[in-house]
Amino acid sequence: MTPGLLIGVLAAYFGLLIMISILTGRKSTGNADFFLAGRKSNWVLVAIGMIGASLSGVTFISIPGVVGAGGVNKDFAYMQIVLGYLIGYFVIAAVLMPLYYRLNLTSIYGYLESRFGKFSYKTGAAFFLVSRLIGSSFRLYLVAIVLQRFILNAYGIPFWLTVLMTLALIWIYTYRGGIKTIVITDTFQTVAMLGSVVLTIFAIGNALDKNIFELFSTIGNTEYSRIFFFEGGWQDPNNFFKQVISGALIAIVMTGLDQDMMQKNLSCRNLREAQKNMATFSFILIFANLLFLSLGALLYIYAAETGINIPERTDQLYPTIALQHLPVFAGIVFIIGLTAAAYSSADSALTALTTSFCVDFLDIEKKDAPESAKTKTRLITHVGFTIATFLVIIIFNAINNEAVINKLFTIAGYTYGPLLGLFTFGILMKNYQVRDRWAPLVCIAAPLVSWLIDANSAALLGGFTFGFLIVALNGWLTFIGLWAVSYKETRLAEI
Repeated sequence: MTPGLLIGVLAAYFGLLIMISILTGRKSTGNADFFLAGRKSNWVLVAIGMIGASLSGVTFISIPGVVGAGGVNKDFAYMQIVLGYLIGYFVIAAVLMPLYYRLNLTSIYGYLESRFGKFSYKTGAAFFLVSRLIGSSFRLYLVAIVLQRFILNAYGIPFWLTVLMTLALIWIYTYRGGIKTIVITDTFQTVAMLGSVVLTIFAIGNALDKNIFELFSTIGNTEYSRIFFFEGGWQDPNNFFKQVISGALIAIVMTGLDQDMMQKNLSCRNLREAQKNMATFSFILIFANLLFLSLGALLYIYAAETGINIPERTDQLYPTIALQHLPVFAGIVFIIGLTAAAYSSADSALTALTTSFCVDFLDIEKKDAPESAKTKTRLITHVGFTIATFLVIIIFNAINNEAVINKLFTIAGYTYGPLLGLFTFGILMKNYQVRDRWAPLVCIAAPLVSWLIDANSAALLGGFTFGFLIVALNGWLTFIGLWAVSYKETRLAEI
C-alpha cells in the first residue's frame, strides 16, 4: 500500500463523480433543478442516497471503534438508538412530510413564516445554518485528518491544501446540478460505502481463515453482540429507554427538521413517493448499522488474535487495520468507503446551506428578477459557503485541541433544540400565536439554560446525565418559552 496508489484510486473515484455531474448537470434548467431537481427525483434513488448522507465519514470510522471501547454505545448498544430512529422516521413521514408538501416548500423553514412570522422564520433558518456549517465542517475535518496522515503527508502537501482540494472537488461536481446531481452521486457513494464495509469483512474473514457464517457466529459468542441494556437505570448512558427516546428525537430534529436531509425528500414527485422513500430508507438503515457494528466487533476480534494494540483514539482502529495490516485491496476499499461517506454528507450539506440562505435570507424565490441574476446569486452563495466551510476546518486544525473541538461540535448539536421547540409548538398549539419578535430571544435562551442544567445535572439529579436527551430538554424549554410569549387566537387552527 503506497500513497501513490491511493491517490490514483481517489483520482479515478472523483473522475467518476465529475462525469456523473456533467451528465446530470447538462440538462439542468437553473435554480429549480439545483434546489429540488424539478421535483422529479426517483424515490428509490433518494432512499439509497439518504443512507450515505446520514452515515457520514465520522460514522464510518467511529461507530466500528466504539463497539469495544466501553462507555457510551459499547457493544451493539447503538442499535437501541437505531430503533429510536424508526419511531422518529414514522413521525417525519406521517406528520412533517404532509405539512411540507401541503405548503409546497423549498426550504422547510418557510413553515415558520406562515405559522409565526418573519422573526421566527429567520431564527429557525439561522439555527440550521450554524449547526449544519459547524457539523459538516467537523465531519469533513476528521476525514481530512485521515487522508492527510495516511496519504498526503508522504508528498509534503500541507493540511490547508488538502482541505482546499477536497472542497474544490465538491464544488465542481455540485455547482450546476445541485440536488439533481446529488441524488445520483449519493446513490453511487452509498453503494461504494456499504460495499467497502462488506469487502473489509470478507478481508478479515480471509485473514482469520473463517467464512462469513463463522465470522458472525464468532461475533455472537462474544460480549460485543449485546444489544439491549435494561438493568443500569437512567444513570446508565446505554439505558434502553434513554437510547430509544434519544434516537427518536435525533431522527426528528436531524432529519425531519434539517433542510439538508429533507431537501432530497422534497425533490420527489409527490408526498406518496416521499413517504415510500422514507420507509425504504428506514429499512435499509437498520441493516447498514448492523453491518458497521459487526465490522467493529470483527476489528477488535482481529486485533486480539493478531496482537495489534488498540489505538488510544478508537476511531483510528479501522483505518489502522485496513491500511497497515490487511492486504492492499482492503486498504483501497477503505479509502473509497471513507471518501464516499465523507462526500455524500458534505456535498448535500453545501447544497442545503446554499438553498437555505438563498431562499430564507435572500428571498430568491420571491424576487422579481431575471433567472440569470438569480443563478448568479446562487453561484456566489455556493462559493461563499464553500469558503466558510474551509475556514471553519482550518480553525479546527489551528485549535488542535480535541476536547475544545468536540465541545464546538456539541454546541452545534444544541442548536437543533430550538427547531424542535418551534415546530412542535407550531404543530400542537394550533390556536396559539407567538409574539414573533420574542422568538429569537426564546430560541437563544433555551440552549444556554439547557447547557447550564446539563453541566450540573449529575450533582443536582443524583448522577443523572442527559447525554443525547439534551435535545429533549432544549426543545421543551423552547416550547415553554414560546408558550410564555404567545396568546390565543382561534383562527390559526387552519395552519
